[in-house]
Amino acid sequence: MIINLSPSSCSLSLSRFINSKRLTKTHLSKSLSSSSSSTFHSKNQFLHEKNRYPLGRRRDFRSWVIPGFDFGNNFESTQSVLEAVGVLTAIIVVHESGHFLAAYLQGIHVSKFAVGFGPILAKFNAKNVEYSLRAFPLGGFVGFPDNDPDSDIPPDDKNLLKNRPIFDRVIVISAGVIANIIFAYVIIFTQVLLVGLPVQESFPGVLVPDVRPFSAASRDGLLPGDVILGVNGIDLGKNGPSLVTEVVDVIKKSPKRNVLLKIGRGGGSVDVRVTPDENSDGTGRIGVQLSPNFKISKVQPKNILEAFSFSGREFWGLTYNVLDSLKQTVMNFSQTASKVSGPVAIIAVGAEVAKSNVDGLYQFAAVLNINLAVINLLPLPALDGGTLALILIEAARGGKKLPLEVEQGIMSSGIMFVIIVGLFLLVRDTLNLDFIRDLL
Repeated sequence: MIINLSPSSCSLSLSRFINSKRLTKTHLSKSLSSSSSSTFHSKNQFLHEKNRYPLGRRRDFRSWVIPGFDFGNNFESTQSVLEAVGVLTAIIVVHESGHFLAAYLQGIHVSKFAVGFGPILAKFNAKNVEYSLRAFPLGGFVGFPDNDPDSDIPPDDKNLLKNRPIFDRVIVISAGVIANIIFAYVIIFTQVLLVGLPVQESFPGVLVPDVRPFSAASRDGLLPGDVILGVNGIDLGKNGPSLVTEVVDVIKKSPKRNVLLKIGRGGGSVDVRVTPDENSDGTGRIGVQLSPNFKISKVQPKNILEAFSFSGREFWGLTYNVLDSLKQTVMNFSQTASKVSGPVAIIAVGAEVAKSNVDGLYQFAAVLNINLAVINLLPLPALDGGTLALILIEAARGGKKLPLEVEQGIMSSGIMFVIIVGLFLLVRDTLNLDFIRDLL
């Protein structure tokens, strides 16, 4: 998720790197796009083996593939998009509230609290703070009057953020991350209490949830509900999401050539020969949706202590996988750079989660919070971690700040980089949406 964080205003927009992964729905009717969300790599799963976590395998948002967004059912799509936007907005509000409360409770001057970016839709003032709702709900910011030429506060006021001791500033800058971590745990705990913890049991093969009319798959006899047990004489195992990628790769590499599929259907198995159609880029397509073949059940805690235990294991499991995926992204950046996603792809993934199972929004929200917290701590300009790094440099210099021009140059370059990358991802992910691709 790319999230733009302004050093001077602790601004946040959902365009910061949230490393990407793919959603279970794989539209093979077109070449697969790489738009997706959240520190996700095809080799890594949020699901954990039963022998590692007694609760069994958990739903893996990083293994899902979303090449686009299907607006076939307008009402359902609109509702699910609004739910996804609501989740992202809530995460932003929590993050910015962390910065705001950490400053306010220490008596540090705050001038603005905004949800969204762009033109102001509504605002009010209370205790010298302007609270506003803005047109684009994919970000927000907390503003400080430190360098505001219109501010009536003297520049040497001890309660300006820039004039506070290092420890006070560290608390304010890190409070957004802490708020997201707490919020992630609260979401998981709420899920455990209200709906139970999802436990996944995997079965052999790849499920075919849907077959598009008039597609190669429909023409050659594939049916919704079929399970692909083998491809070209090679049986598929129970290795979850990676099997989807294997089947996708074979089909993409076989335009206008027969692909022999061993299909599980009605308790038996049949062989079906499918001839993929050819995309404009030369890859094959058969017009199906694919997903790992698994069954989800839910475990309810017997008491409050067990609820805390379940929540803790789930939280640390998700956190481990977010960190592991970030490491894989950094170590294999040349292969994973194309999977970095922006706000459009994140909303599309959230909308698909909401359409398939509203309960999935709990883990979707928890994963985004953890990703936001982890990415924000990276010592990069325009992120919380970049601001913290400058404060630590100041501490190492015995409290002597870097020259203002140097700090502004570092942060300005970081902000400019984030804006450019964010605009690129916005355009790319929008063009990758199915309904846009159909129009083109």
